[in-house]
Amino acid sequence: MALQMRTICERCDAVELPADGRAWICSFECTFCESCSTAMDHNCPNCGGELVVRPRRRVAV
Repeated sequence: MALQMRTICERCDAVELPADGRAWICSFECTFCESCSTAMDHNCPNCGGELVVRPRRRVAV
């Protein structure tokens, strides 16, 4: 089962998160941009889990 590569930060809705870009996720795949993750001290507001750097997916050329 592959990760859902969500493209919008769940907190600010304004930041685009490309599959090959930097984003933070919890174990439930809640997704946040770097600024929001840092502001939340890397804790998911939805489940209380730890936010970690999401693996990047290569974009087809």
